[in-house]
Amino acid sequence: MPPDKATRSVKAKGCPVCGKPVVEASKPFCSERCRNVDLGRWLSGSYVIPAREEDDDPE
Repeated sequence: MPPDKATRSVKAKGCPVCGKPVVEASKPFCSERCRNVDLGRWLSGSYVIPAREEDDDPE
């Protein structure tokens, strides 16, 4: 059975933290260390989507 599209793209790109090959046990990361680095980034607010605030009062 061929892997689905999401699985193929993760394997092609590698670990999102360091770029090393993905390990099945820590998917989509290469290790528990990279998994924890990513969690720390989420918890510290390092991952944000830039937004532009708009004024409610048109002038």
